[in-house]
Amino acid sequence: MSAQPGAGPVIETVGLRRTFKGRGGTVEAVAGVDLSVAAGDIFGFLGPNGAGKTTTLRILATLLPPTAGTACVAGFDVAREAREVRTRIGYVAQSGGSYRESTGREELVIQGRLFGMSKADAGVRAVEILEALDLAEAADRTCATYSGGMRRRLNIGIGMVHRPALLFLDEPTTGLDPQARARLWEEIRKLRETGTTVFLTTHYLEEADALCDRLAIIDHSRIVAEGSPTELKHEISGDVLTIGVNGHGDEVVKLLAAQPFVREAGMEDGLVRLFVDRGEEAVPAVLRLLDAKGLAPSTMNLHRPSLDDVFLKKTGRSLRESAA
Repeated sequence: MSAQPGAGPVIETVGLRRTFKGRGGTVEAVAGVDLSVAAGDIFGFLGPNGAGKTTTLRILATLLPPTAGTACVAGFDVAREAREVRTRIGYVAQSGGSYRESTGREELVIQGRLFGMSKADAGVRAVEILEALDLAEAADRTCATYSGGMRRRLNIGIGMVHRPALLFLDEPTTGLDPQARARLWEEIRKLRETGTTVFLTTHYLEEADALCDRLAIIDHSRIVAEGSPTELKHEISGDVLTIGVNGHGDEVVKLLAAQPFVREAGMEDGLVRLFVDRGEEAVPAVLRLLDAKGLAPSTMNLHRPSLDDVFLKKTGRSLRESAA
C-alpha cells in the first residue's frame, strides 16, 4: 500500500489483525477488519466493551503495530510511515491527556509547541480553540477545577491544536451526564463542518445514531455490519414488536413464529421479540391469538427498528445488555 496523500479514503484497512499472547494462550483482539472511511465523515465504531474497538483505533493511530494485514491512514501506511501518519492525525484517548495542575491554556500551548508551532502561534491557536469550545472563561483555571464535560472538550481541543485532517476519539462521552454529552455532540458536528474527518468509538447506540454518517458494528473482534445508520436499520424490514409473556416464552414463540405476518420470532431478556410486516395489523392479531390460548401479555411495545435491533439480528444478543 503506497503513500498517496489526498487520494482515496482517509482510512483504509485490509485484513487487519492484532493478537496478544497471555498465560491462557493467544487472544485475537482484532480479527481481519476491513474498513474504508471517506474524508469529511463522522465514522463510528460501535460495539460492546472488549469487542476490539480501542485496539483497532490504537493501530490506526500508530500506537500498536498490527500483527497482520495493512492499514493506510491519510495516505500513509501505519507500519512503514508512522511519522507521516502522526503529523496528520489527532488522538484523544478514553482517559484524556490533560494534567490537573495545568491550566487549559497551558495544555493547548504545550501541545502546539510539540507539533512545531512557535510560542506566539501556539498562543493564538489556543485562544481560537478555547473560544470555539466555549472554554475561554476557564482558560486560566487549572484542569482540576473543570467539570467532566469541560475536561472532555479540552481534551478534544488538545487533539485538534495542529489542525489534523483526521481526529480519533475513543469513547468521547463515557461518564458524561446527558447534558454534557449532547453539548459534546455539537462540538463533534462542528469539526465535520470545518472539514475534519472524525473516527470515534462508542458503545452508545444513541450516540452512533445521532452523530455518525457511517458506522461499523464490531463484535468479538470482527465487523458484522457496516453502513449509514439509516441503511442498517432499513435492512430490518417492517416493525419490531416486543411482548412480555410471564414465563410462557417458548410457547408464545412457537405459536407466533408460525403466523404469516411474522418474519422472525425469538426470545431476548425474557421478552418475545417479533419482526413483523405491519405493526398496526400485527398487534390485534397477536392479542387474538394469545387470548385464544389463555395467555395474557404483561407488556407490549411496537417500534421501528433501531441499531440495537440491528445488533441483535447480527449477533443474537442486545447491545444494550452487552454494554451494561
